[in-house]
Amino acid sequence: MSVESLVLFPQFTVKRCSIGEVGTKNPIWVHPNSLNFQRGPSRTKHLSIKSSSRDGVGDKDGVIIVDHGSRRRESNLMLKQFVAMFREKTGYLIVEPAHMELAEPSIKDAFGSCVQQGANRVIVSPFFLFPGRHWCQDIPSLTAEAAKEHPGVPYIVTAPLGLHEQLVDVVNDRIKHCLSHAVGDADECVVCAGTNRCRLYGAGLANKTE
Repeated sequence: MSVESLVLFPQFTVKRCSIGEVGTKNPIWVHPNSLNFQRGPSRTKHLSIKSSSRDGVGDKDGVIIVDHGSRRRESNLMLKQFVAMFREKTGYLIVEPAHMELAEPSIKDAFGSCVQQGANRVIVSPFFLFPGRHWCQDIPSLTAEAAKEHPGVPYIVTAPLGLHEQLVDVVNDRIKHCLSHAVGDADECVVCAGTNRCRLYGAGLANKTE
């Protein structure tokens, strides 16, 4: 695992104090070479930095939303659509899509695009559910490699979606809509449109056995 990026892993303790020590509930911005990682208890105790920190996304921040990437064009276009929705709803000025592999733009491309648009720090947000290998290793490594071409631009790899209460509503909404479509009470959603996949399977066989 690369430690050049700032990734808030609970199994690490991060210590480097020149301004003060703070907890990690509010992520802190650092330059990649300013961190010293030490093995510690099961939760992060302290995180401090050489430069000042700031909460929230500003006009000079670039946001990269990165998914896995697919050979299926429609799937990749869906990330682009999500980024457009995200940009419109948040009002963030610099937001770019990226695919970890299999498709363009890459993390390297998106990082460079953010800097070209004037970003002086970059937020990489993995569009993944849980913290698997891609979040622990691949995305930090690819981001660190991209950052080498832009010295002086700090960045962070945020947590994946994880166990967020609002995801319960999203999943439940998707289930209800798909069931409504399957019984003819709703149109296909944009995810399933044209695929004929959102339907009940085995219904004909069940009817024959009744």
